[in-house]
Amino acid sequence: MTQVQKRRLGRGLAALIGDDTTEEAVVQDIRSLRHVPIELLQANPNNPRKHFNEDDLNSLAASLKEKGLLQPLVVRPRADGTFEIVAGERRWRASQRAGLHELPVLIRELDDKETLEIALIENVQRADLNALEEAKAYRQLVDQYGHTQQQLADVIGKSRSHIANTMRLLNLPPATQIQIETGRLTAGHARALIATDSPEELADKIIKLSLTVRQTEELARAKNASPKSKIAQHKDADTRALEKQMSEAVGLSVSIKHKDKTGGQIIITYKTLDQLDGVIKKLGGQVG
Repeated sequence: MTQVQKRRLGRGLAALIGDDTTEEAVVQDIRSLRHVPIELLQANPNNPRKHFNEDDLNSLAASLKEKGLLQPLVVRPRADGTFEIVAGERRWRASQRAGLHELPVLIRELDDKETLEIALIENVQRADLNALEEAKAYRQLVDQYGHTQQQLADVIGKSRSHIANTMRLLNLPPATQIQIETGRLTAGHARALIATDSPEELADKIIKLSLTVRQTEELARAKNASPKSKIAQHKDADTRALEKQMSEAVGLSVSIKHKDKTGGQIIITYKTLDQLDGVIKKLGGQVG
């Protein structure tokens, strides 16, 4: 856990969810550990994770019947005497199926922002979220609590490129987003669709033909390719020389398109968000 994470999350995620093994933290966990009736536990309505695999829940429930729940849930108290689950909703759901009556919990005093951050980090670290759930949680932290993409990257432990790339999935059509949520499209497939003009059409083709991510990327590039690009062969020598100079400066392909007296465009082509980050740094800018 970095210093930035600790500053954003108070005592740090490890302490907040009971994974801090320092003597002080262990004593605090012992003091806050309780066994509460399962009916007093409530799901967090803002939990980023919305989809739970039925087979996984049944498998976990079978294990809980035999061994019980060994890892406490993290909860926060509610005014009505019940507890809202901050981390461990999957275990709670499986415990209900296993017929358990009481569950061990660690009680934490947390505000809404901390609760969302912890739920998101726990799920991301355990790879429990699908890409769209992750994107929606990032968007909520940005819109409701003013996080920048860089601050999110520091808190979550991911690159800023990953945060930006994931959030772009929310620009896809609703039908395509549903295919991500249901697992018919992976995050890799979905990212390849973001820059295309017909993501729904391509998504259906990907699913029908069971295309790999690499095949999807090639399909998207082919879809975006335009015959007009051939006009580059007729550019004057000065324009081509300037393109070469700029390409060498940024380390990526650069295309200059003149539009008579109306101006023009400078197009920098990148393949990954890391390359985009590199261009932004070279240009002396920041995207938060």
